[in-house]
Amino acid sequence: MWEIYDELIAAIPPGLKVRDCLLGLCWTMVDSRTAGIAMTYPESGTGTRLAGEIRGMPLRQLAEHVKSWDFLEATIGLAAINSFYNTPEQAEKLSGKPLSEQIQVNAFTCFQEQLRDKNVAVIGHFPDLDPLAAICRLSILERRPRPGDFPDPACEYILPRQDYIFITATTLINKTLPRLLELSRQAVVILVGPSTPLTPILFQYGVNVLAGTVVVDPETVRQVVQEGGSLQLFQRGARMVKINGEQASSR
Repeated sequence: MWEIYDELIAAIPPGLKVRDCLLGLCWTMVDSRTAGIAMTYPESGTGTRLAGEIRGMPLRQLAEHVKSWDFLEATIGLAAINSFYNTPEQAEKLSGKPLSEQIQVNAFTCFQEQLRDKNVAVIGHFPDLDPLAAICRLSILERRPRPGDFPDPACEYILPRQDYIFITATTLINKTLPRLLELSRQAVVILVGPSTPLTPILFQYGVNVLAGTVVVDPETVRQVVQEGGSLQLFQRGARMVKINGEQASSR
C-alpha cells in the first residue's frame, strides 16, 4: 500500500533543503525547489510536533511525513512533495505547452463533454458540481456527506460501476488513494486539486489525468495562505494545470 508514497519520496534528491513552511487555515505551503501547496486537512488536530524544526530540514525527510497518520504532518509532507514536483518547468514539459496557454477552468468544466450521459463519481465535495449533475449520472462521495452525498465507505459499491472518477488528491493525506485506485481500474481517473503532485509516477498506478496547481508567484501565494484565503489562490499567484497521461508518455 505504500508503493506510491515511497516512489514519490525516493525521487527527491537528498541534498535539497526546506527554505520555509507556512501552515494556513485552508492551504499549507512548503518552499524548497519551488513553492508547493496542499490543502490543510480539515481534521488535522491543533498543532504539529514538527514546529520549529522544519526550516532547513532535508526536503526528503519532510516529505516522508506524508506517510504519517497525523494528518497535519501528512499535509506538510504532501506540500513538501509538491514543492519538488510542481515546478513551472515540470508542468510545461509534461503538458507540452507553456503555462500561459493552460486553460484556467476546473477539471470538471474541461471534461464536461466527455462526461455527458456517463456514470461519474467525484470523491470529495468540490464547489460548483451542480452543472455536472445536470448532464451525467453523478455520485458524490464525501467523508462528511451533505444531503445527496454518499458516505465514503460507499466507494466499495459505487466506484466499480463508473466511467469517470474524479479523486481529490487529499486522499494521499488520509491514505485512501491506493484503495480508491484499485476500485477505479475500469474508469478514467482524474486526480484533482492543488494537492496533486505533477509527476508521471502517478500514471503508473492508474491515474489518467493530473489536474493540479503550480505556484508562479510564491510571495503572493504566501500572502493568500497566511491570510486564510481559499479560492483566491487561483486569482493570485497560482495556475491550474492539466496533464494527460497518454500525452505526457509520448514526450
